[in-house]
Amino acid sequence: MKTGPLTVLDFETTGAVPGYRNEPWQIGWCCVENGELREDSVQGHFLRVGTRPFNRYAPGRHARLRDELKSAPALREFWSELAPILTGRPLVAHNIATEKAVLAEAFPMHPFGPWIDTLMLARRAWPGMRSYALEDLVPTLGLFGTVARLCPGQEPHDASYDAVAAAVLLCHLLRQPGWCDLSLEDLEALW
Repeated sequence: MKTGPLTVLDFETTGAVPGYRNEPWQIGWCCVENGELREDSVQGHFLRVGTRPFNRYAPGRHARLRDELKSAPALREFWSELAPILTGRPLVAHNIATEKAVLAEAFPMHPFGPWIDTLMLARRAWPGMRSYALEDLVPTLGLFGTVARLCPGQEPHDASYDAVAAAVLLCHLLRQPGWCDLSLEDLEALW
C-alpha cells in the first residue's frame, strides 16, 4: 500500500468512575508510511490526571505511576507537537472509540480522520480467532518479537506499546494476499 503517513494512536484512560469523567493518562503514537512503520516516529507520554481515582478495572500500570501522573503535562499541552501528526492525515487505532472520544473532548474544534480501525480489519482478515484483543493478536500472528524490540521494557496497555502493536499489525495485514493492493479508501470502507 503506497500512502502518505498514517498516524497510529493509542490512549490509556482512567475508566469511568462516578463523579469523574474518563480521562487519558497516557498517549502513544507512531507513523506508518507506504506500509512500513517508521521506527523513529515512536513516541509516548504520561498525562496529568492528578489524584483522581481510577476505575478498578482500568488496565495498565497506572497504580505504579501515580507520582508521575500528578506532575505530567495535560494532553492539551501537547497540541503543538500533536497537531502536525493528527490533522490532515488518516488516523489508525485498535478499537477507535476511545481515541475518537478523547480527541473530540480535548480538541473539540478540530476535525480528525479519516479513521482506520485495526480491530475491525483484523476481524475481516482473520475470521474465527479466539480473541481480537491486541495483546492476543500480536503473539498469535507472530508479531511479538517486533513489538518487543521497538518497545523495550513496555507491555500491553502502555500507550506507545499499543500504538506500535497496532502499527505492526496493520503493516502485517497489508502484506497479506488480497490486502496489499488496497487503497486507503478501501481500508476505511472495510469497517
